[in-house]
Amino acid sequence: MTNRRSTFDTRNWQDWRWQMQNRINDAEALHDWIEPTEDELAAIEATEDVFRWNVTPYYAALMDPHDPTCPIRRQVVPTMDELEPDLTGTKDPLEEVAHSPVKNLVHNYEDRVAFCVTAECAIYCRYCLRKRMVGDADFFLRKDEFEEAFDYLKEHDEIRDVLLTGGDPLTFNERRLEWLLGRLRAIDHVEIIRFGTRMPVKLPYRITPELCELLAAHHPIWLNTHFNHPKELTDDAAAAINRLKEAGVPVGNQTVLLRGINDDAQTMKRLCEGLVAMRARPYYLYQAQVIGGTAHMRAPIERGMAIMRALQGRTTGFAIPKYVLDTPFGKVPLNRSYVRGRAGEHVVMESYDGQLWAEPNPLPDALSNGKALDYRLPAVEIPAEAATISPETGRFVEGAAAT
Repeated sequence: MTNRRSTFDTRNWQDWRWQMQNRINDAEALHDWIEPTEDELAAIEATEDVFRWNVTPYYAALMDPHDPTCPIRRQVVPTMDELEPDLTGTKDPLEEVAHSPVKNLVHNYEDRVAFCVTAECAIYCRYCLRKRMVGDADFFLRKDEFEEAFDYLKEHDEIRDVLLTGGDPLTFNERRLEWLLGRLRAIDHVEIIRFGTRMPVKLPYRITPELCELLAAHHPIWLNTHFNHPKELTDDAAAAINRLKEAGVPVGNQTVLLRGINDDAQTMKRLCEGLVAMRARPYYLYQAQVIGGTAHMRAPIERGMAIMRALQGRTTGFAIPKYVLDTPFGKVPLNRSYVRGRAGEHVVMESYDGQLWAEPNPLPDALSNGKALDYRLPAVEIPAEAATISPETGRFVEGAAAT
């Protein structure tokens, strides 16, 4: 195996455009970075028409070349587990399309929207919430489609908060970002612009002084990024966070709970404390979404609740994120104020406005006893006379207010 990084000069390595142009996306290139297993090589071919894959050289350099269980490698290199039977084949678990009055603009909460400004990403995470659109040309926006989104925002003065997401909005160059931010800032009632980006994790060289200067010119700007494992907390990532902070951009972090990657209290504690040391606030710990092909990466909700209990009182308070599940009814905090209990292979919970939601979340056999889980939810029943099944997701949805 060749160490490709040793063949690049520093100027190329730290050029974010060069990193994007030299992403690894075939088996031959992957051999330059790791010793792929037969399973990984088979999966690269078998998943070609299911979900693309791309890895920046920077992120590839973080992978353990010899260990297929490496937490970095498992996030981005396909495996045959993705083709195993799953309890759902849904591509849109949050029903974002149904909440989109115009293309790629998700209006789920009254006062804020998620604006998917691009379908491009620097890397394609195997558990991605938006597998349906990432890398798909149909989800890129034409100029007239951007105008439709701007018109919608202008017409709805209840919208005060716009989250720019995708894909990854920081795949845009500065010229395009300046145009986008300028159009949003021209809308009087838009108070806050947020970025959802994984660039500080997967390509920290994108956080250039020029980008930070641009963001500072359009304050208030907030940014949430997405570190999942302590191995991602590199010096380059810390430098990127520091540049954002010096530009006055508050930085939060949204972690996804991933089975075998970060689903233990020790790993999560190291991650959160490392983030705080970098001045990035742990914001959310997300329960992984039920998207087809991700069963091997989803952990029991009880596991996440046990981790939150283990963190409480054992680290700095603001180093503890809020554990949540995103649903079509909004985010639900996964604590006993909102979670009613387990009904077989579902966990029943209540949304902020009283809607009931039952998330498919089977207990793997190895985790089905109390000692292994460290936390047990009480058994509950789904009211038979009220239960309905969403035909798209296969999930139980109770439309009436909870009693």
